[in-house]
Amino acid sequence: MQPQELRHTLSTLRLSGILDSLEARNRQAIDGQLAYTEFLALLLQDEVARRDQRKFDTRIRQAHFQSHKTLEDFAFDRLPGVNRALVHDLATGHYLQERAPVLIVGPCGTGKSHLAQALGHCAIRQGVDVLFITQNALLGSLHAARATGSYARRFRQLATVSLLIIDDFGLKPLHRPHDEDFHDLIAERYERVTTLLTSNLDLSEWGEVFPANRMLGVATIDRLRHGAYRLILEGESYREPRPLPGMPQNSPKIAGCERGQNRPSLDPFESPF
Repeated sequence: MQPQELRHTLSTLRLSGILDSLEARNRQAIDGQLAYTEFLALLLQDEVARRDQRKFDTRIRQAHFQSHKTLEDFAFDRLPGVNRALVHDLATGHYLQERAPVLIVGPCGTGKSHLAQALGHCAIRQGVDVLFITQNALLGSLHAARATGSYARRFRQLATVSLLIIDDFGLKPLHRPHDEDFHDLIAERYERVTTLLTSNLDLSEWGEVFPANRMLGVATIDRLRHGAYRLILEGESYREPRPLPGMPQNSPKIAGCERGQNRPSLDPFESPF
């Protein structure tokens, strides 16, 4: 046990974590004949590492990921046409500095949610606050907040988080007031912080998510597409049942990805709706 005075002093300075490695570092200093400044530097490095780990653990917990998904365990071999260079460039976090949206589109089971959570995990490693939530849960939380008088606070939380990952966009059509809530949230985040969406719908079908107010849909999607990075995944579902013995398996389809820009080209968002 360390002297009570030392514990009290470290606690007062909010450095009580140093006690975890003090004994080992003290032996290292004696055996290596380290200078006092070297000994102190080792203790402070340990404290910084502990604090960084606590921050990382807190961000992981607050992100509400569905499971532990990283790029290291993403099965790129199932999508042989995907541009890995672009995926790994997104992993560096440049899009966060640009405040550019990221749109990940593809059929069910092709790894959209995995890839979205993996990019979120990379962002947390870079010290960024992340929230992963499905479209239905997001709008449900706003609806519940409105009923309890805490809508403004909940909206501000969603509007200001550095990286908001909205999973399963368009799984259900948006009706009033959910379509308005979603538009207001995207408009508030536009060019201020980064939003990442995954969707089973083709980009040309996104307008159908707003059946009650198509003009509101146009305004929302226009903000989402502006300068967005687009990843289009095409392949067989990870969730397909095991084939029967002796039955051949279909080979996976090719996946592609592109960088979206505001330019007068054949843009899937420009389909009338």
